[in-house]
Amino acid sequence: MRPFRPISIAFACTLCLFVAGAQAQWPDHPIKWIVPFAPGGANDLMARAAAQGVSKRVKQPIVIENKPGAGAAIGAEYVARSKPDGYTFLIGAAGVVTNSMIRKDMPYADSDLVPVGMIAVAPSVIVVNPSVPATNMKEFVAWAKSQGANGVNWATAGTASTPHFVAEMLKDAGVPNINVIPYKSGSEGVTAVISNNVNATSEASIVVLPQIMAGKLRAIATTYETRITAYKDLPTTKEQGYPGVKIGHWAGLFAPKGTPQPILERMNAELLAVVKSKEFQDQLIPQGIEPAPFTLAGYTAFLNAERDRLGKVAKKAKMTAD
Repeated sequence: MRPFRPISIAFACTLCLFVAGAQAQWPDHPIKWIVPFAPGGANDLMARAAAQGVSKRVKQPIVIENKPGAGAAIGAEYVARSKPDGYTFLIGAAGVVTNSMIRKDMPYADSDLVPVGMIAVAPSVIVVNPSVPATNMKEFVAWAKSQGANGVNWATAGTASTPHFVAEMLKDAGVPNINVIPYKSGSEGVTAVISNNVNATSEASIVVLPQIMAGKLRAIATTYETRITAYKDLPTTKEQGYPGVKIGHWAGLFAPKGTPQPILERMNAELLAVVKSKEFQDQLIPQGIEPAPFTLAGYTAFLNAERDRLGKVAKKAKMTAD
């Protein structure tokens, strides 16, 4: 075997140089970002704004493909099973963290997707029909308790959706008589509140702010950690004494496991530059969305913390997939 050793070493060196060269040339053709939701929602909007900026920086088109369904699992599975070559990414949301908590038939493992970078957060806003006699958390909780056994009808976008987590967090905070009413989407839930078919819900800022401004909904609080830049008058749940009611509609980038680390780091750097840019911020902040310029380490830490925190809520509420 000894005579073949130099040849083996030479082959290995050549292979390494080939791989390194391919990564150095990345990207040399269009990139796909998979959005696991229908067009027009908060996740889709954040993805398109980020893709526009990143495309300019990497000098290749970034094509948005919408693959909705199964609580984002269809799009996530597509990416998890894609070739890890740096040309297919997922625009993930909370479902990437929570799906494995509520589903027994997961088509992929959490570890099949690796974090790349955070994009932005559309803060969740607790809203009620204007007929509800409450303008803040204290009044809302007092009114809810006054409903007794009838309870408060609360719209969600299905099991483990952000509105569902807010409902369970409110129960933990002392509002036990919330009746969870599932709808097919957040927009349907908001419509149900406007028509007074249900009393309340929580939804992404970009979805509810126009309805609040038009007087069709009344805002009670944002469940984000800070006030919404475009709606500074609305206090957070934490400011109003409910720090445990905290969640946002976030969007972040993931890649298939095995994607070369240099590509992950390059994409993170380009995304970070875009999210920090004035152009990106001027596009999203007026719509109620907060840019989230996280480093790769910061994004990973955020995901781990959310997985731990929301996992406890899901377990206590015994959430299972619809």
